[in-house]
Amino acid sequence: MSNTPMAASPLTQAVLEIDEYASGLGWDQPARLFALVDTARLRVQEPALATQLGLGEDEQQTTALTPIEQDEVPTDKALDEFLGTIAWPDAVAGCALTVERLMLPPSAEAQVPQGLDEAKLAKWVAEHPDRQEVRMTVAVLRDGTRESALRLREKDTPTEVLTGSDLVPGLAEALAATFDD
Repeated sequence: MSNTPMAASPLTQAVLEIDEYASGLGWDQPARLFALVDTARLRVQEPALATQLGLGEDEQQTTALTPIEQDEVPTDKALDEFLGTIAWPDAVAGCALTVERLMLPPSAEAQVPQGLDEAKLAKWVAEHPDRQEVRMTVAVLRDGTRESALRLREKDTPTEVLTGSDLVPGLAEALAATFDD
């Protein structure tokens, strides 16, 4: 978490911590899902897990939320379909997902051929000369608070990570739905 601004909200800190973790794994990685838990509560209720995660009582801990990576996200199922199967226990304060995608600049929207199915559209985007590879980390809390971090592959440095609450609204909505009863 060395590149996290101290004034950032706990959710922003968690998103940037996950982005830094994903960055350390390199590119061309599968999607990764994280539970976000209250750090103080984790120390009290799960002291062995807190110790395993390096959250000992004697350590200075500045993050109010601790990301805990979940089992692998299945690659044989659409992401939105997979997210629709998730239900979180009460101890989970929020969740986050990091995923890599190709994106095009807004200027390319007018060039998209009409009538392409999903596979043909993906192929068209992958072959477009202005495509950009991006890693998106999106997090939501039970109360609806959201945060995102975007990192372009061509500008892969911690100082070039863009953050904001509405950068990936569709994915944020899908993650928020995992907390619906």
